Amino acid sequence: MNQDMSRTWIVNAALPVHYQVRVVDGLLDPNNRTLLEAGATQRSGTIRRLVVIDALVDRLYGVQLRHYFQHHGVKYQILALPISETDKTMESVFSVVKAINEFGIARRHEPIIAIGGGVLMDIVGLAASLYRRSTPYVRVPTTLIGLVDAGVGAKTGVNHSSHKNRLGTYFPAKDTLLDRSFLRTLDTRHIVNGLAEILKIALIKDRTLFELLERYGTTLIEERFQGRTPESDQAAKQVIDRAITGMLEELELNLWEHKLERVVDYGHTFSPTVEMLALPELLHGEAVNIDMALTTVISAQRGLINLEERDRIFSLMRKLDLPVYHRLCEPTVLEEALADTVRHRDGLQRLPLAIGIGAACFVNDVQPSELREAISTLRELDSDSQLTLEAAHA
Repeated sequence: MNQDMSRTWIVNAALPVHYQVRVVDGLLDPNNRTLLEAGATQRSGTIRRLVVIDALVDRLYGVQLRHYFQHHGVKYQILALPISETDKTMESVFSVVKAINEFGIARRHEPIIAIGGGVLMDIVGLAASLYRRSTPYVRVPTTLIGLVDAGVGAKTGVNHSSHKNRLGTYFPAKDTLLDRSFLRTLDTRHIVNGLAEILKIALIKDRTLFELLERYGTTLIEERFQGRTPESDQAAKQVIDRAITGMLEELELNLWEHKLERVVDYGHTFSPTVEMLALPELLHGEAVNIDMALTTVISAQRGLINLEERDRIFSLMRKLDLPVYHRLCEPTVLEEALADTVRHRDGLQRLPLAIGIGAACFVNDVQPSELREAISTLRELDSDSQLTLEAAHA
């Protein structure tokens, strides 16, 4: 007698996600207990913390950080890592894992603390997601791009085989603590780097944010978002708040990227390839802005924005001292970049394009001829910009 022994088991489970991003002034002030309590489930007994910190940040704030822990009687270990995009590798992740093992972390109530920029937080986040399959961590971003972008989402990742963020997980920090006073020691280039991700949100969903950047962009750069007057302080708070709010509004309903049409992918179609090929020449935000400049031209070619809006966007990019062109903006490079993005986005371009200033749509039909025309126009716009700059300095 034949009996069908086939069976099917279906498991349905929902993973609850709860994490917070909050502004905390004076994070390293000994009177402020936020850093001690963030992400922890145990509030009594000896407090133990493993801190992974960018080596440069450690040189700037390490004494203050150690004094803070000593003041509160914390048993701590600090791992200072040299960090750059070229260090965003599994080897760096393994260094973090080694430190976790040596510290003997109690993974349910002793969160790892990551202090640094986006690269450092991505490395620590990936290590935390892998260590015993999940170990809580807390993010303390010290760069502008960390405050408004890398520090507020759920993605972790490292580069692999010349591809950006090819290995990674979705694993948000339990808590992200934003203290913009860290930006006072950030160099101008890295302030500008973060402004590219803020401009992204402005272009695809927040015209008011765009206008704030037009009005206060130069001041924000000069003051490093520290607000030396009541007006510029309010502007700095508004710009950061609107950028984070815009980002989280888009992420919250699609945190695991089940829907591949994401407006926050604006500026991230061609830039991953350009950034990795140009290493270490371009920072992430610089590559993103070159991508946004190119797609702004494509939007103009399609009549999605008019020439006045196009020129207004380019004028702001130049005002913020963001690059709009790079020598790698060649048809063969960008066509391969688009092909790689299509593979990443499940067979379709799903390319976000700006509609005017403050809105976006998606297209799937950008052709090589259209791309070549946009590259040619971008070169012309960049050339005009360089001539204007030379005339201004003559």
